[in-house]
Amino acid sequence: MATLTLSGSSPATVSADALVVGVVSGPGGPRLLASGLPTAAARRVSAALPALGVTGAVDEVVRMTTDGAVAAPVLALTGVGPLDGPRTIPQPEALRRAAGAAIRTLAGTRTVALGLPVPDAGRLGAVAEGGLLGAYAFTGYRSRQDGVTAPVARLVLLTDTARSRAARAVAQRAQVLAAAVHATRDLVNTPPSDLYPRTFAERAVAAAEGLPIKVTVLDERRLARGGYGGLLGVGLGSSRPPRLVRLDYTPATAATDAAAPHLALVGKGITFDTGGISLKPPAGMELMKSDMAGAAAVLHTVVAAAKLALPVRISGWLALAENMPSGTAQRPSDVITARGGRTIEVLNTDAEGRLVMADALVDAAAAEPDLIVDVATLTGAQRIALGDRVSAIMANDDALRERLFRLSEAAGEQFWPMPLPADLRKSLDSPVADIANMGEKSGGMLVAGVFLAEFVGGLDGPIPWAHLDIAAPAFHGGRPYGYTASGGTGVAVRTLLSLVEDLGAHGPGPRRRDDTNGALTGDDRRAT
Repeated sequence: MATLTLSGSSPATVSADALVVGVVSGPGGPRLLASGLPTAAARRVSAALPALGVTGAVDEVVRMTTDGAVAAPVLALTGVGPLDGPRTIPQPEALRRAAGAAIRTLAGTRTVALGLPVPDAGRLGAVAEGGLLGAYAFTGYRSRQDGVTAPVARLVLLTDTARSRAARAVAQRAQVLAAAVHATRDLVNTPPSDLYPRTFAERAVAAAEGLPIKVTVLDERRLARGGYGGLLGVGLGSSRPPRLVRLDYTPATAATDAAAPHLALVGKGITFDTGGISLKPPAGMELMKSDMAGAAAVLHTVVAAAKLALPVRISGWLALAENMPSGTAQRPSDVITARGGRTIEVLNTDAEGRLVMADALVDAAAAEPDLIVDVATLTGAQRIALGDRVSAIMANDDALRERLFRLSEAAGEQFWPMPLPADLRKSLDSPVADIANMGEKSGGMLVAGVFLAEFVGGLDGPIPWAHLDIAAPAFHGGRPYGYTASGGTGVAVRTLLSLVEDLGAHGPGPRRRDDTNGALTGDDRRAT
């Protein structure tokens, strides 16, 4: 992974193989952002923009020689798009994406200096994150590295505050966050022949080594003794049995602060999903190696929180199974008993993620945390509703849903609040069991959320809970853009880590009535 350093050097003198500056688009044509370039050099670059075809559009990166006008031999002009209204400095996400596009395009260059405007901590962090996230490649399975362009190895972020403690803290956070996203991407990109429940659990143990994280792994025997029927049922068709991994991060501050917030995170970890007996169509099935992206995001959020020593207790559950068709696989119409004793009629074995999540959510609720957030590549209906880049937020608490939405916007991830209509619960009724794993075909994303709510106490459950459906955004099958590479995206890590930080700063916060779900809030229940 690339290293990041802060420097107070001027763009004219910084030692680097390339220097990145920004260009904004607008009705009057492209314009060079304030970059600190010498006046003569800035005029020369500005005059050359039309001839170079530079527009300042998002994701546009154009290289030009500096002809000795500055120390770096190459100048990379990265588009930040139009300015937002009368503001003269782009918003953080525009800078994050511009930095990522530039670093990604400059792959093969060893040292790159970023000369984008960073007048405050938010923009400094955005440029640092974007650059580091853009310096990514997944090449471990290539037998020959010749012809493979290595990512940028070293980033130098130019800022007048390079020596300040606050700036160094922002840079450290960006380095830890990018490492978490990259590690999540690596897991998603790893072939299922090498990443299956046991090896995923081993990677979780390795990732937590040396950190204040206790890792507990339940194998198939312990799962059977504990009544984890969802995980066991989904794993029946595979030769690779399921695992449930629990991660417990306890900050050093917990010894003196018994009131430290407690967050539970639950991640879906289907290491490969064929659909089981309800077999998926072959077209696109190779993408189902990404069906464990939720568990990967939870794992590396916990690891990042521990590295940053955030003052929040975190309990994480990774629900790991492989969903395969075979003579031993569960069948449509089978009835399983989930953790806690609730019975589930399995109407479709391809609705398996909610079964493994049910087991883990029961354990999460039993830990009595302040908040529960689960993240899962749960439904194809998410893509139909919100497309390839926007994930969904559903919750039994409107304050938590809005909090996550606000934090995701600031983190640069696209999430959208969705309801959990109580009337959809009836469609999950089963004539033979407590609940069925399928309901209304319309609104399938919402139906899946309503199903999960049953295992945290229902839509008016006693613990604030949110469900993040990242089905399509977890894997980008198209051309890279901004700081996003093809393949695993690492989605949700930035939002979840922001939630941990927000909990550490502000606590769990009050609950209020959720008008969408019609659920009682925590205060309402205490009053009754």
